[in-house]
Amino acid sequence: MAARSPHTDDVDDHAVDTLSALAAAVAKGDHAAFAQLYDLTSARVFGVVLRVVVNRALAEEVLQEVYVYVWQNASKFVAAKGSLQAWISTIAYRRAVDCVRASQASHDRDRHVGSRSLVWDADVASDAVDHYLERAHLRAALALLSPDQRLCVELAYTAGLTQSQIAARLGQPLGTVKSRTRTALRELRRALQGRAGLGMGAVA
Repeated sequence: MAARSPHTDDVDDHAVDTLSALAAAVAKGDHAAFAQLYDLTSARVFGVVLRVVVNRALAEEVLQEVYVYVWQNASKFVAAKGSLQAWISTIAYRRAVDCVRASQASHDRDRHVGSRSLVWDADVASDAVDHYLERAHLRAALALLSPDQRLCVELAYTAGLTQSQIAARLGQPLGTVKSRTRTALRELRRALQGRAGLGMGAVA
């Protein structure tokens, strides 16, 4: 039996219509529509990603990247070419493959030349960020960032991409990526230091 495509369109007509309407609303910046769209599609999309990257934590990061793209590019969806579920699943499959390739390339590069290309500016990558990289705290802090800022941080720390690679992946100017990264890390540092204060009490 032939293998199914990772983006097989098997949703019913009512679901197709609902998702198409949500996509149109998301394209206009409707946050509530985006939340509903995510709830209706993310489980299937996550399955597509997980089959490719295998690692569950990494799959979650790719999933977030996919939905940042959907939020920013919902206007590119064309209902006449297929369902929204199929469109998102196709994006997710391609991003997952890219992620696996990037992770392997990063691993090979680090093994041969060290991690110099992954070093961040010392004035930005503060000790607070490094110290509080426990997943629960970091996720809470990341939630305070804008989607663009969060994506830059996650591609660097999780996927191991350099800022130049991030710029190429997102199709954005390197200066824009650097600016978002600096701002994001300052916000993370502030949030994580605040959590440390809550956990340990005020320091005299």
